[in-house]
Amino acid sequence: MSNPFKLLWLMLTARRPSRIAEMPVLKETFWLGKGYEALTFFGHIVVHSQEEADALNQRPLIHSSLKRHETIHLRQAQATHNSWLCFYILYIWYYLRALPQNRHMHNAAYYLNPFEMEAYEHMYDPDYLERCANGAQGWRRYAKMKPSERRKITKS
Repeated sequence: MSNPFKLLWLMLTARRPSRIAEMPVLKETFWLGKGYEALTFFGHIVVHSQEEADALNQRPLIHSSLKRHETIHLRQAQATHNSWLCFYILYIWYYLRALPQNRHMHNAAYYLNPFEMEAYEHMYDPDYLERCANGAQGWRRYAKMKPSERRKITKS
């Protein structure tokens, strides 16, 4: 699936986050940047290769920290008015607010994004998704902080 029009089709046919039980994993090199393993895209997990996609699709959620990380983003979308659009607007907003921190920390805009901070914090906790079944709210704690305060947390 390396066609950008297929990505547009995924966007236009996306289901509300609360209606997604498990996200299928797809191969897509068009959107996924170098240095990133995966991304959540309107109810799908996007990876670099078909081999990765096949392996992750066969692996239960409980045994994959990568799938758990991306599923936390699904729960976050549920917590942002159950809307992919609201989730991505907020994601971009927090990313842009943290951009000046890139001077102090490599890729800070990504790592200091409250959504990513929550996902990284809990991606190795097999029980976290059950605890936030109706929407992950942990990102809100980080969102209340300035990006420079978040940077201090990540260094400790």
